[in-house]
Amino acid sequence: MTAAETYEAYADRVTDPRFTDWLRERSQPDWDAAVEHRFVEELGAGTLDEDAFAAYLVQDYAFVDELVGTFGHAVGQAPDMASKRRLVEFLDTVTDEEDDYFERSVTALGVSESRWQDPEPTPATAAFIDLLGRAAREGGYAETLAVLVPAEWIYESWATAAAETHGDPDSDGPPSTGMELPFYFAEWVDLHAVDSFVAFVDWLRRELDAVGPTLSPRRETRVASLFDRTVALERRFFETAYENPQATVDSEVSP
Repeated sequence: MTAAETYEAYADRVTDPRFTDWLRERSQPDWDAAVEHRFVEELGAGTLDEDAFAAYLVQDYAFVDELVGTFGHAVGQAPDMASKRRLVEFLDTVTDEEDDYFERSVTALGVSESRWQDPEPTPATAAFIDLLGRAAREGGYAETLAVLVPAEWIYESWATAAAETHGDPDSDGPPSTGMELPFYFAEWVDLHAVDSFVAFVDWLRRELDAVGPTLSPRRETRVASLFDRTVALERRFFETAYENPQATVDSEVSP
């Protein structure tokens, strides 16, 4: 099915339309290519090359500051205190649990502190950093959400799929608990498959669902473009991990 050019046209042809579903539909084929990428398939299965994963983590950490800053902009732009509080709570997770995960994982993977604390961004990472900054600085709440929603939604999508495919269905813990994987693989799935993250992504989508239909045609086009660009960069980000991964690893540090 061809994606509708406008949300209004999309809403006229579907039952229970969501603005974010329209954005996802029009971002194809990059959306499916990202959530079904070789990188996340191998990560979930535990067959991913560890050097490639180390390269990926180093680049992911390279734009964490910008991601945190963009969420900070969203806090200031959010329409009410309840929304601001929800965003602040997520920021606490990123700057605490996720930051701790990064430090433990890159150390175990043999990456020297100097390399992951001050990485050289790849072109894909640099483009992502630029996109996050421009969306936050040059638009309103809708524009900021247009990059945050796909960035988090893609991760929730691939991680929950990985957990369902490879996890222990009898476990009482997070969906991927029981996966026979190194902690840096299993915990990365867990962080994006746990109920709290799934609920946050749905809430983030609903924030954009609420504001999206109220936009002028010009802003709707801009929001759709930002969403598309984010999805394309997520796909490229996964691909970049396979390009010269050995350059990330410190040969003097053993995992």
